[in-house]
Amino acid sequence: MARRTAGRPLSIGAVLTALQGDFPDVTISKIRFLEAEGLVTPARTASGYRQFAESDVDRLRYVLAAQRDRFWPLKVIRDALDAIDRGLEPPEEGGGRPEPPAPLADADVPGAEVIGRPAKRLRLTRGELAEAAGLDGATLDAVVSFGLVRPGGDGHFDAHDLEIARAVGELSTFGMEPRHLRPFRTAADREVALVDQVTIGVRGGSAAVAARRAEALRACIALHTALVRAGIDENR
Repeated sequence: MARRTAGRPLSIGAVLTALQGDFPDVTISKIRFLEAEGLVTPARTASGYRQFAESDVDRLRYVLAAQRDRFWPLKVIRDALDAIDRGLEPPEEGGGRPEPPAPLADADVPGAEVIGRPAKRLRLTRGELAEAAGLDGATLDAVVSFGLVRPGGDGHFDAHDLEIARAVGELSTFGMEPRHLRPFRTAADREVALVDQVTIGVRGGSAAVAARRAEALRACIALHTALVRAGIDENR
C-alpha cells in the first residue's frame, strides 16, 4: 500500500481510537505486535515516538479485517500486502494469486489519452509478467533479450512492461516473434530522443517541460499511426 504523507501524523493512541469503532477488541499491544511482524511500519520521531500516517491506519484496517472476516494467517496477509505494495490486486481468497491491472482501453491514437500521466506504480516478477501477458518463459526471455521490456534494478517489471508484453502476446498470434519486433524498440527510442530535443531550453519548470513533452509525444504517436494507416491503405 502506498503511504500518503498528507495530514498530521497520529500517535498510537489516536490510531487505537480510530480503529476501535470497527474493531472494538483491538488494543495498543495488538498494534505493536503487528508492527513487530512488519505489517505496518510507522515513522519514528527523534525521540522514538511512533508517527502513523493515514495510510498506516488503512493498512491496519486491512490486516484486522483479513484476520476477523477471512481468518487469514499473518503469512497470507503479508503476501496480500506485498501484492498491494507492488500495484497488484490482492486475491480474494487465501492462497490465491494477485492480479495485475486490466489492459488500457484502445483509442483512435493508442496511448495518447494517457501521455503525460505517470504509469500506475507496478512491480511484477518475471513469472507474473509472463502469466499476465500470456507468454511462456522462453518467449519472455526473448522479449527481454531484444530490449522490448527492461526490468528495473530490483529485477521487477513495471506497468509499461506489462503493456508491451501484452502487445507482444497479441502479435505472436500473427506469427510475429520477438526478434521481428526489435525495430519497434529502435523506432521508439529514436522518437523519445527527438522529443527530448524539443524540451531543451523550455522555461517554466518541470510542469512546463512535462506539458511540452506530452504535446510532442502525442504528435509523434499521431504521425506514426497516420503513416502506418497510409501504408496499409496503399498495399490494399
